[in-house]
Amino acid sequence: MILAFLLGVLTWSLMEYSIHRWLGHDRRLVKKTPFGVEHTAHHSRGNYFAPSWKKAAATLLFSGVVAPPAIALAETATGIAYTAGLVGFYLVYEVLHRLLHVWAGVGPYARWARRHHFYHHFHDPRLNHGVTSPLWDWVFGTYRRPERIAVPKKLAMRWLLDPASGQVRDPLLRDYSLRG
Repeated sequence: MILAFLLGVLTWSLMEYSIHRWLGHDRRLVKKTPFGVEHTAHHSRGNYFAPSWKKAAATLLFSGVVAPPAIALAETATGIAYTAGLVGFYLVYEVLHRLLHVWAGVGPYARWARRHHFYHHFHDPRLNHGVTSPLWDWVFGTYRRPERIAVPKKLAMRWLLDPASGQVRDPLLRDYSLRG
């Protein structure tokens, strides 16, 4: 059961990368999928996220599509464990992604995740598609270690700016700058 759960987590990780890279950034697909449309809005308005009801509906639909074959292939408990790992890690991704945009975070993982993700947002959207992990970026050759992230002033996150000066907060200056 633990292995099935972890396989579900790994499957979501690959799906996160694939959905983001191809449905969110492949010019042939972006405007043809609901994810692509929402993702374009997210990139152009940094604090925009698809409504929670859409994400909840997608989660329910996705669970309904994944669970029956998983249960049929691997028996009930194992199929449910796989589905729980996949859907559970999707929910972790959603929370983490939102937090990256709205909260300064603490610790080495939060620092890494913000820098990795904002390099994708503000420097090169062809790179760093994994939000929760760089694993598939490494596998597919789309990983870049970010240096200092230059954030456009109009898209600067609140946690990044000193409210008095409107400039990057002192503790974040080694990682971020403003442009434009």
